[in-house]
Amino acid sequence: MQTRAVPHLVFALALSVTPTFLHAQFQEPTKEELQMTSDPKAPGAAAVYLYREETTDDKLHYHSLYVRLKILTEKGKEEATVHVPYDRTDFKVTDIQGRTIHSDGTVIPLTAKPSDLTDVKTKGFQLNTMVFTLPSVEVGSILEYRLQIRYDDNVLSSPQWDVQQKYFVHKAHYAFIPSTSQYITNSRGDNLSRLMWSTTNTAYGKVIYDQRGTYTFDATDVPAIPSEDWMPPLNSIDLKVKFYYTQYATGPEFWEKEGKRWMKESDEFAEPTKALREAVSGMVAAGDTDEVKARKIYDAVQKLDNTSFSREKSQAERKKEKIKQIKRAEDVWTQKSGDDDDMALLYVALARAAGLKAYPMEVVDRNRAIFDPDYLWISQLDDYIAVVNLNGQDVYLDPGQKDCPYGLLQWKHTMAGGLRSGDKGPMYGQTPASTYKQTIVARVADLTIGADGSVKGVVRFVMTGDEALHWRQRTLVSDADEVKKEFNESIRSEIPDGVLADFDHFLALEDYNSNLVAVVNVSGSMGSATGKHFFLPALFFESRAKHPFVAEAKREIPIDVHYPVLTQDDEVYHLPQGYTVESLPQATSLDWPGHALLRIKAASDGSTVTVSRAMAYNYTMLDPKEYTDLHSFYQKVATADQQQLVLARGTAAAAGKGK
Repeated sequence: MQTRAVPHLVFALALSVTPTFLHAQFQEPTKEELQMTSDPKAPGAAAVYLYREETTDDKLHYHSLYVRLKILTEKGKEEATVHVPYDRTDFKVTDIQGRTIHSDGTVIPLTAKPSDLTDVKTKGFQLNTMVFTLPSVEVGSILEYRLQIRYDDNVLSSPQWDVQQKYFVHKAHYAFIPSTSQYITNSRGDNLSRLMWSTTNTAYGKVIYDQRGTYTFDATDVPAIPSEDWMPPLNSIDLKVKFYYTQYATGPEFWEKEGKRWMKESDEFAEPTKALREAVSGMVAAGDTDEVKARKIYDAVQKLDNTSFSREKSQAERKKEKIKQIKRAEDVWTQKSGDDDDMALLYVALARAAGLKAYPMEVVDRNRAIFDPDYLWISQLDDYIAVVNLNGQDVYLDPGQKDCPYGLLQWKHTMAGGLRSGDKGPMYGQTPASTYKQTIVARVADLTIGADGSVKGVVRFVMTGDEALHWRQRTLVSDADEVKKEFNESIRSEIPDGVLADFDHFLALEDYNSNLVAVVNVSGSMGSATGKHFFLPALFFESRAKHPFVAEAKREIPIDVHYPVLTQDDEVYHLPQGYTVESLPQATSLDWPGHALLRIKAASDGSTVTVSRAMAYNYTMLDPKEYTDLHSFYQKVATADQQQLVLARGTAAAAGKGK
């Protein structure tokens, strides 16, 4: 008999939210548990797990979950409703039992019937969510429930244990009883005769194998999954244990052989066929340098219909229009249409047809995860990019990202690991980081100040790099009203209190090789008057900015700011008649060597004040040990950005003071 192995990745969605159930009996709460109103091990927590228990039994074909959760605040009461996503195709949720225990010991059993909701249903696949709500939950209650997720006898499901949870876990126990069948195969018919596991962040325990053939993992006092601003993807910092049925003996063997399979499939798709060589002959000239060829081919691919940013035709539409299924790059060129991966591989094929050294690379989306070589699953790779070697140097390109300029990687593809092909076979690779010179935002304000404190003018946001790419792609997938709403929301913190900003239009929206300009009208009032003095925020765009990394003096989690940015501000204040400048903001020069800088300058000619500010940070990820310097730098930035412009009425003030 052949047994189908379902990779744990497929089932991780269900396990990560509410895993499984064990044959544990409901436990009688202790006096201390009932009287608990807060937890010194998790200060301020809305809830804590008193106990979690998960078992996966691939001999009897079930997962199980048992949970005891203490509610400590009103917010914690949200945990009364439990969601269990699962693959309805092969799995079913059974034996749901639960109860609520009040702090006085009163027990209210779960009697309401759970709801089985369909989330996604296609031919051959259905994703459901089982939902149930524990009754009469109060602050101080203990929630207790258990359930089983059973699956067909011809299915195996190696577990993924998410040891870190949303809330602090006092104690947890995990167990896995693997199948001993010698006839486990995957969809390709490979015999999966071995079992391997990997762990991330092993500080709280290790996998134990006993003589009964059971793998266990016990953990005590596990902190909640961190939730801070500017965190790297969770898979790089949280604690997980993952099991694999596999035909490979080691992780390196997995990547070597699966990498060869991946490279063969990628190269077959990106074959530079006769039709593509003919297409390239019409794009490039005989005298073009390799770089010119690479750019011309890139522009040609960008002109095609990228269905990841438009609308992919349905099977019925494709059949009616007699459009063939895309199987190789030539089909993409013929149909002038394909998704983001198709476009990246088409670029590789066309570049090869032009005689360039070009290679496909598939990376993990850094907005979602970090490439993990211990995670033995090829499908962790998300997106294709292209690598072209020009004059001995690798140039990383993102032709699958619509409106992405030549030479720029969309930020989620920077510092991203994955597999790339090469002359000597597949290899690990990581894309380079971007620099602050690639993403620049120039904020230009021309403002007229009234004697009553009113302000009116036009602000322009001139964007390059990832900032421009973001808004160009938003306009591809959203209507104009939605984009206007989103842009106004995005700049709200960059406009002073009392001033209304109204986005009007973009300039150069369809020319991805040019700066993108957003034109914004501003009006309202700002500043305050005291006697003969009028106080204005000297830095229009920073007057109410919430500077990052200022409030918290310490940090234990790495920092990920996504991509470096240079922000350049130029502000012109046209002063009201009868007012002169009493003081300008002080010139400022702050440096965090090798990481960031701030420059502020101001001047006045009597009727106008000009203020310029440049803030650049040239880092993407930082270790927590660098946080002290980061915190110190941003404290100084926050102080400098709160400087004021002081005007005086009817006096001969010292214009230019502070230059």
